[in-house]
Amino acid sequence: MKRGDSIEVTVESTTVEGKSVGHVEGLAVFIKGGVPGDFLRARVNSVKKNFAECEVAEILRPSGLRTEPQCRHFGICGGCRWQQVQYPAQLQFKRQHVVDALERLGGFPGIAVEQAVGVTDPYFYRNKMEFSFGERWQTIEELSTGGTGPEDRFGLGLHVAGRYDRVVDVQECWLQSTLSASIVNSVRDFCKTRGLQPYAPRTHEGYLRNLVIREGRRTGEVMVNIVTRDDRPDVMTALSGYLRSAFPGITTIINNITARVSQVAVGEYEKTYFGKGTISEKIGSRMYRISANSFFQTNTEQAERLYDVAKSFAGLRREDIVYDLYAGTGTIALHVADEASHVFGIEAVASAVEDARRNAGDNHVENCTFLLGDLKETLVGSRQRGTPLPRPDVVLTDPPRAGMHEKVVRELLALRPRTIVYISCNPSTQARDLKVLCESGTYAITRVQPIDMFPHTSHIENIALLKVIG
Repeated sequence: MKRGDSIEVTVESTTVEGKSVGHVEGLAVFIKGGVPGDFLRARVNSVKKNFAECEVAEILRPSGLRTEPQCRHFGICGGCRWQQVQYPAQLQFKRQHVVDALERLGGFPGIAVEQAVGVTDPYFYRNKMEFSFGERWQTIEELSTGGTGPEDRFGLGLHVAGRYDRVVDVQECWLQSTLSASIVNSVRDFCKTRGLQPYAPRTHEGYLRNLVIREGRRTGEVMVNIVTRDDRPDVMTALSGYLRSAFPGITTIINNITARVSQVAVGEYEKTYFGKGTISEKIGSRMYRISANSFFQTNTEQAERLYDVAKSFAGLRREDIVYDLYAGTGTIALHVADEASHVFGIEAVASAVEDARRNAGDNHVENCTFLLGDLKETLVGSRQRGTPLPRPDVVLTDPPRAGMHEKVVRELLALRPRTIVYISCNPSTQARDLKVLCESGTYAITRVQPIDMFPHTSHIENIALLKVIG
């Protein structure tokens, strides 16, 4: 087998990256765009020692799990990868990813994993979308006729799958809302009419970087945040007036400004052109103010389900001391606060701690304390200095994709809370940490519940409940 070959293969399963897998002559074949059960012809893009990378050339016999993608940009846009897979099958695949991680990486054979909790509607579920300005991806038809001129290469949309230098000029998007798509199209028209230029990462020239739209799904509030390389008040004033006239439902318009080379859609400073500069959203009984750059779960409906499951797993008592590790803006801590004596939220990002404290005040919650600091220092260091926090009865931890630092895991073993609720967006690193917690003989996993936050992607959140032994 070599690059350029055409092969026939039956798709057997999926990977955590969203690719499909088959085997040809004993060699693992990873196929972009396949669905388990497909019998297809694939084009070989690269061959390594133990595997080959391919893409679908022709579907010879489609899987019964296939469905027609809704979005016209599917297959080019990198926003979602699994629209061709029926949603119940997506949930099955994601649950299996959790099982595989726990068995292969954690050493938990035969572990019971509950069915993944799905969404009510797998479309239009996001409350935040980040669109990029850049050079527009040209279609095959355009390229076959010599391509377009520089004046028509302005793009605003989502990146092409696997390409960070080209954007799909999305006319529709099934991830956020029809209002969001209309705002994108209007902003594009405004900027093209006035000859405004996208920022070019290679030359560091240009003005426009990102368009970020946030929606309060339960409040109806809408934020439009335009991220630019420099400050042009005349342009932003005109754009703000244009958007307010076209979309009366917009409640705030913000300009984040940054000259950094980094492609993160966060400004070095920001200016508010309309409204109060924040929007509100409700989860459970709490209302949260969301600023342009603060973290907030992007699926409101599923975030509430995630927090409800975590609270149920925690089995809190009124006298309990609770730690919320990697507390972010305090959403989990505040969600469980009514059922505990006191919650200590620990977070390393200063702006997130400020948001958490503000959210606690806005919701009149007095039994939450939010601490700024690296967990290694806050947990381990405070005990070594002789000024430890009260020992926890329950720990809720929701680390980033890299999982918990080894010192934090060891400190949890030393603290020995009766219950640990581990929420993870990466089952692989979660399995690694759970292995350390359980192989000591201190803890046992009693329940595992996947929650689907991102339909049409391979991503899955997972909650594991650990109980102290003895």
